[in-house]
Amino acid sequence: MLNQESLVDIHVLHQQGHSIRAISRQLGIARNTVRSYLRDIARTPNYGPRPERPSKLDPFKPYLRERIEAAKPYWIPGAVLFREIETQGYDG
Repeated sequence: MLNQESLVDIHVLHQQGHSIRAISRQLGIARNTVRSYLRDIARTPNYGPRPERPSKLDPFKPYLRERIEAAKPYWIPGAVLFREIETQGYDG
């Protein structure tokens, strides 16, 4: 599926009088793809937000936030936090 920019490029080049073959050569996409997008003007790529994926750190995030808040205004090195969550069972 093409992105919105390529779709606009196809339509602009077509409006400028370029042939389907010239458009496909210039944009580096197949002629049938160009032809398909020119036929179906209403079809536009519709990308929505992707679902959030779980992280290995999710079970440890409350602990890490708590440790960081407790250390303010100072900071705790990442290596120290890593060792701490490793002892709690983190295997990442």
